[in-house]
Amino acid sequence: MEYVLHLLEGGAGNLAAYLAAHVLLCLLPAFFIAGAMAALIPKASITRWLGRNTPAWVSYPAAAAAGSLLAVCSCTIVPLFAGIHRKGAGIGPAITFLFFAPAGNVMALAYTGSILGAEFAVARLVLCLLFGIGIGLLMAMLFWQDDASHDATTDALFSGKANVGSSATGLLLSMVALLIAGTLKLWPLTATIGTVHLPLSWSQSWQDTLFDWVPFDAAKGEEGVTFQGSVLIVLLLMIVVTAWKGFENIIEGANRWTWITLSLTATTLLVAALRLAPDPEGLQLAVTGRVFGVGACLWAVWHHAGRLDADDRNAWLWEAWRFVKQIFGLLVIGVFIVGIVRQVIRPEWIESLAGRNDLLANAVAVVFGVFMYFPTLVEVPVAKMFLDLGMHRGPLLAYLMADPELSLQSILMVAAVIGRKKTAAYVGLVAVFSICAGLVYGAWVDGMPWSPLALGLAVFVAVLGAGMTLLHRRQMRA
Repeated sequence: MEYVLHLLEGGAGNLAAYLAAHVLLCLLPAFFIAGAMAALIPKASITRWLGRNTPAWVSYPAAAAAGSLLAVCSCTIVPLFAGIHRKGAGIGPAITFLFFAPAGNVMALAYTGSILGAEFAVARLVLCLLFGIGIGLLMAMLFWQDDASHDATTDALFSGKANVGSSATGLLLSMVALLIAGTLKLWPLTATIGTVHLPLSWSQSWQDTLFDWVPFDAAKGEEGVTFQGSVLIVLLLMIVVTAWKGFENIIEGANRWTWITLSLTATTLLVAALRLAPDPEGLQLAVTGRVFGVGACLWAVWHHAGRLDADDRNAWLWEAWRFVKQIFGLLVIGVFIVGIVRQVIRPEWIESLAGRNDLLANAVAVVFGVFMYFPTLVEVPVAKMFLDLGMHRGPLLAYLMADPELSLQSILMVAAVIGRKKTAAYVGLVAVFSICAGLVYGAWVDGMPWSPLALGLAVFVAVLGAGMTLLHRRQMRA
């Protein structure tokens, strides 16, 4: 019984840490962006670049290029994936976007290069790009009939709107800027503009209590709950309570709960952009550049939302709320289960099993990446830790291919969007391609001549090209 309670405490602690650290500046803007995609962007604007009938040599590179700009994790990308898929993107390009954004974005690659070396970053980029397009093509070929039915359904749902208005464009760009301002760890966003010391002597004892309640181990990806995190959890719970009353019937018009929810959301994002650090004398409040960046983006969102027609604004909020109801509950369940699994799995297991480059070692690294989920970019210093402890670079790359794309919570969320059968195929393909990436790069590290590896990649590229041609011909015949 004591062991069961320990596991449950691990699940609860992981959930509390996740809600405090990752939902706000990442996931909240993503839900609103997904809602705007579904409600405000005409289908033609999506299908022009990402549609199932768009030439594959256009749609798949476009999906990867769009993903390269977003420094997001496997959970945050799911609402954006759901938004473009619901509005008419083909399953293949949408899957490429879903795969490439967490692992192949500019920030992840730059950080990988700085920590693990430029050679490792180049290998990650090339293999993520080739395999991401390959996975998307295979998904499009496997599920082309479902994709055609989905395309017809989106025609029926979204055939009315002809173009994107200036207000909708401004709103979307403002929310994307808000997501970027809240997530990028770059100067001047991280710079401290000024500090204020608040005489809250109880803050340090409360922080100590939080660490007692939610102990953490950085080697397992556990982050604990900070004083600031506890404040954000309270605000998040208030948003949940008021959103149900404010958004459930938003199509009929906004009410006072709607405005309360939106005000709480803006306040929470601003609080998340601050730095609150307890000390023995009180609470140190640091105003960072991120506060001004987030504040400016919130003003822009408010400005452009106010210029929308009331029906469009209500449709945007309803679609965002629909995505929250569809996805967020599964996210909570997944994070809780991962917290339990972390109490069972030991990092030293992966160290001992992945010290060589073979099929088992790469498979273990992929499975480890699924159940030991780390937030955006944190997987890179964790990978450096494993490298220092003796993990082979081949399985290390397999881990870095799988960890950003596959986590238990993201798998559950994706299943809610595209169904279990497609999700199972996607997970299987990511696992297989990640293992292959590890084996290929590991062989290079172990001294295999570059000519057979280059030949293998050239053959793979040729197969991709042939697949794109065949897929396009099938689409034209259909």
